[in-house]
Amino acid sequence: MEIGIDTGGTFTDFICRAEGEPERILKVPSTPDDPSRAVLEGLDRILHMMGGAPNRVARIVHGTTVATNAVLERKGACTGLLTTTGFRDVLEIGRQLRTAIYDLELDPETPVFLSPGARRAEVRERIAATGEVVVPLDEGSVVEAAERLLEEGVEAVAVCFLFSFLNPIHELRTREILESRYPDLTVSLSCEVDPAFREYERTVVTAFDAYIKPVLSHYLHRMSRQLTRGGVDAPLQIMQSRGGISAAETAAQRPVRLFLSGPAAGVIGGGQTGHGAGFEDLITLDMGGTSCDIALITAGAPLVRAEGRIAGYSVRVPMVDVNAIGAGGGSIAWLDAAGGLRVGPHSAGADPGPACYARGGEDVTVTDASLALGYLDPDYFADGALTLDVERARTAIETKVATPMGLTIEQAALGIHRVVNAQMAEGMRLVSIRQGFDPRDFALVALGGAGPLHAGLLAEELGMGEIIVPRHPGVLSAAGLLAAPIEHEVSVGFPIDLDATTIDAISAALGRLDARCEALMANEAASPGAVQVTYAADVCYVGQSHYLEVRVDLHERDPIRGIYHRFIEAHDHVFGYSTESPIRVVNLRSVHRLGGVGTVEQAKTIELDTTPIKTYREVILDDASRPVRVPIYDRGQMAEGSRLEGPAVIEQADSTTVLLPGWSAEVIAGGHLIFTKRD
Repeated sequence: MEIGIDTGGTFTDFICRAEGEPERILKVPSTPDDPSRAVLEGLDRILHMMGGAPNRVARIVHGTTVATNAVLERKGACTGLLTTTGFRDVLEIGRQLRTAIYDLELDPETPVFLSPGARRAEVRERIAATGEVVVPLDEGSVVEAAERLLEEGVEAVAVCFLFSFLNPIHELRTREILESRYPDLTVSLSCEVDPAFREYERTVVTAFDAYIKPVLSHYLHRMSRQLTRGGVDAPLQIMQSRGGISAAETAAQRPVRLFLSGPAAGVIGGGQTGHGAGFEDLITLDMGGTSCDIALITAGAPLVRAEGRIAGYSVRVPMVDVNAIGAGGGSIAWLDAAGGLRVGPHSAGADPGPACYARGGEDVTVTDASLALGYLDPDYFADGALTLDVERARTAIETKVATPMGLTIEQAALGIHRVVNAQMAEGMRLVSIRQGFDPRDFALVALGGAGPLHAGLLAEELGMGEIIVPRHPGVLSAAGLLAAPIEHEVSVGFPIDLDATTIDAISAALGRLDARCEALMANEAASPGAVQVTYAADVCYVGQSHYLEVRVDLHERDPIRGIYHRFIEAHDHVFGYSTESPIRVVNLRSVHRLGGVGTVEQAKTIELDTTPIKTYREVILDDASRPVRVPIYDRGQMAEGSRLEGPAVIEQADSTTVLLPGWSAEVIAGGHLIFTKRD
């Protein structure tokens, strides 16, 4: 058996597959206070569904929000920072960029909370910009600085010395000193976390790594122990932010690479679903209970950016380019000071959840509005795991939104949907139009528990003509975990003008990176011959401050010229212009991948004589005063080749889909639904 487990803000999703057996899916409420409780509870339940026998589990792949939540909730380790003498305030100074210069009260725009001034110390040492040692490491100052940080209660230390990415000797020796004298202290080195130029960015990502490392290590080690106690003797693998998976032990060593772990799995799942349906250019819309994650896939590959944002701070970690917005089923609807209707970014989460959960929540959410509009069956939500209270939802809408705005309950519910849809449409424009792509050339993949419910209106808003609803959209992120390749990526600073280097120098540097990737891949028990290796370089114009990643092909006739021309093309696409000016290499990167499958879901052929229509229900589509009686389809009873015309509602255990008037749907091979806009 293979099991994928994706932890979300509201639900934790499971999918289990075994050869020759039907796959099983499960959604259980998340437990934000301790995410492992929901994971272990769901694992017990899905193993029971598969007939027990935990020794049959071959692997478990997990997408976790622990790293992200530790930052969002400020629950990371008490972290100290060691820097070269004179550079202790780099973390606080930042780049002097200000996004809110007219506010009367300015909040820090650098993550000073990671290591405030009292928890930053200097060490006497200096590496030159050429990588030569200018001032040898003063080991006494390392001990002195560490003692002072320990007095401040530090549990983890980030070490970021000047130009250590060119010569890491001082950072490596500092770790040896710290680990020998203070074995319980967690240490992160910038030469390993982010060996690239730009002192501030390197300091930030190293500090984040140290901040979350004890939390994540504790979580993964506890998970592994509990799995072993439960009789599961299978490797635990973790999804990384680039869209590949790694062994839990490796992930614990590089925790900063786990930001956006869950959303990355959704993008991988969406891309594989689109590929199986015959589409290579896609926009994925993953709307869960807490947030909506939007990404663009072109030519079958998701866009990967070199830098992401966590809690409003830029973090230089390779991530699948996901635009995450606070628009989920649990997003709270509220009125601003001017009486205008807003939705999110705050969420009711899993506990207490929306008002309709009847768990003490009183805030109005998108799910409450969906229930009031007739889209959801109160007795068939999350496969019956929850029974929704319609009256509580209507009362909350009436009290919090409808009465203050002078609207009916139905008008208020429809307004909540329009506001949240407008926010998601803008998020889709951000990943497409603002990056030079026309969304009309893409198909929309709707996933997450709430994505298929909103996809039709969003496609109409952006002029998109096709929608793909996966067979199990509500757990597609969990399915994406099983489809993702094992991947290891290592980079190194390589600052030199392109015309001043040689392909031999580049090949030698990439060879050293390959050796490090091979060591990481060896932990996965991978066969070297089956690993796919790709190379890339971060390149910019000489004198330019920001760079673009371009592919490096060592086997083409003139690799140097290939790097140059690919950069010119990329610069023209991203910025709208290019010149024939000299360019400079900044970093080199090696990526090793193993495995990954061509489809995320097993094919399923249904041959039934019964009608897939369960019942009929009145729903409100675009006019609150005119409910429409529509058929309610049971997706589990829809055979391959089935066709239907909108309007209709399609229900299944993990999600609900709304098919709008003017659209038709067909069930294709694998059980996916393809929606097409009728002319």
